[in-house]
Amino acid sequence: MTRTAIVTDQAPTPLPVFPQGLRHGQILQVSGQIGNDPETGDLIGPGDVAKQTEQTLRNIEAILTAGGASFDNVVMLRVYLTDRAHFATLNEAYGEFLRARITSGVFPARTTVIVGLPREDLLIEIDALAVIE
Repeated sequence: MTRTAIVTDQAPTPLPVFPQGLRHGQILQVSGQIGNDPETGDLIGPGDVAKQTEQTLRNIEAILTAGGASFDNVVMLRVYLTDRAHFATLNEAYGEFLRARITSGVFPARTTVIVGLPREDLLIEIDALAVIE
């Protein structure tokens, strides 16, 4: 099976030590994404977890699309949240975004972990695992 790095200019450019995503056969793993604007590199919504969640999911969607997938193919999302107090707002923004994109009505499995991220202005990071039929 071939391993293919997924690259798109519709999502932020990652560090040079990992790709935006990696496809191996039917599996597509999207590297952890944050709420940066792909054109400017600027963080969308500093201090606003809803805006950062939406932009992060848009970035994931761009990488899924580049890899031949959509949110209907996603089986798992891992959410890294910096503040437990943002959990309800995260869920609201997350649910609204995914309801508009998942045609099956079945959301992916999800884990949410409260963590420290490398920059203080980052409130959330999300990665995705998709299976492409």
